[in-house]
Amino acid sequence: MDTLPTTKRGGGGRSKPVPASKSSLVMAFFSCVAWLYVAGRLWQDAENRNLLASLLKKNSAQRPKVLTVEDKLMVLGCRDLERRIVEAEMELTLAKSQGYLKGQGQKSGSSDRRLLAVIGVYTGFGSRLKRNVFRGSWMPRGDALKKLEERGVVIRFVIGRSANRGDSLDRNIDAENSSTKDFLILEGHEEAQEELPKKVKTFFSTAVQNWDADFYVKVDDSIDIDLAEGLIELLDHRRGQDGAYIGCMKSGDVISEDGKPWYEPDWWKFGDEKSYFRHAAGSLVIISKNLAQYININSASLKTYAFDDTSLGSWMMGIQATYIDDSRLCCSSIRQEKVCSLA
Repeated sequence: MDTLPTTKRGGGGRSKPVPASKSSLVMAFFSCVAWLYVAGRLWQDAENRNLLASLLKKNSAQRPKVLTVEDKLMVLGCRDLERRIVEAEMELTLAKSQGYLKGQGQKSGSSDRRLLAVIGVYTGFGSRLKRNVFRGSWMPRGDALKKLEERGVVIRFVIGRSANRGDSLDRNIDAENSSTKDFLILEGHEEAQEELPKKVKTFFSTAVQNWDADFYVKVDDSIDIDLAEGLIELLDHRRGQDGAYIGCMKSGDVISEDGKPWYEPDWWKFGDEKSYFRHAAGSLVIISKNLAQYININSASLKTYAFDDTSLGSWMMGIQATYIDDSRLCCSSIRQEKVCSLA
């Protein structure tokens, strides 16, 4: 009988390990490769981050900072300009409220000390005979006129220019002035009867720019003046009085019918009673320096009416003018003590 084979066990012998499969080795290999790849990418990203951080730091130090609006204004010099504009506006507001421009000096050629008065005598192209009469009566001429100016009183005939600039009318006035030296020629004003309201505005504006005086006086060429003991004495007594609006004060009816003497085109502005406001009569009107400067500053916007005295009176109503009604300036009055009289 055949016997079954038997396995012989060796006493004390060790068993051999089972070898790993091929698939396990492949997986392990790819795991190592993947780990190396990830580690390399992380290292590369870290290097990139460090590089970008260093570049950003370097560029941030070199690039200009973000400027605010105020910084840009400072760079452009506008901030200082803005400050100066604000200061100028404040000074102009103050000037308009007080009637003068702050720090405004006199023009070259004027006296270092303030004059007592500048007297402007209205005249026209056809009034040479009247001018000669004045020069021979109350108005000095030549050296006497210069001596009067040294005492603080300037007198000038006031006239504009012809509508036809440079014509014989203008040439005659220039020739007369070169001989007498007693004209104030308003270059920007056209001499005409209907332009008289604008003439008073131009006269005061021009006079205050050329002479520094306490008072500015507008005189018609239809009156005579007691200069030394009348007008000069009156002005000297009022010297230093700001806001003075001096004259023969009156009112009167506003003429609304076209074609009648003294017609006022703007009659409807004076109410149902059609009466003018209180104002100084046009023959002789005196205003102080700050009022003349107010007219000069605001000349472009001041409304004129049909007549120069009512136009001036309307300007005085809107400011702090002191109305001084002096009957000695009523030239048509019959009283004995007066400064002026009809010529």
